[in-house]
Amino acid sequence: MNAKADAKEFRLDGLKWLLVVLLVAAGVVGNSYFSDVAVLYRVLALVAGGVAAAFVAVNTAKGMAFWTLLQEAQAEFRRVVWPTRQEVNQTTLIVVAVVVVMAIVLWMLDTFLGWIASLIIG
Repeated sequence: MNAKADAKEFRLDGLKWLLVVLLVAAGVVGNSYFSDVAVLYRVLALVAGGVAAAFVAVNTAKGMAFWTLLQEAQAEFRRVVWPTRQEVNQTTLIVVAVVVVMAIVLWMLDTFLGWIASLIIG
């Protein structure tokens, strides 16, 4: 197979991004212009405009790269081995114990150095 035949061509990306910007701007202006219309209808119109803008954006080179990144991240997310509740609890207790021990050690060090400083200063 030819690599050029497999690669998807993205034509007129600049115009597509301009259309995305115009759709978003139309949503912002329309939302403020039709402020007297019920919120439900404005939200539905904004969602429809957002879906249209996302569809146009995904059909650009950068949009397709971002979509591919999201798909790969989702696949990677599924491969993660999540800790069990018991492991989370044990790790949390270990962290709390280390923090308490370190706090006591630093408090004792601070007290000792303060005592030394007070002996020197007089």
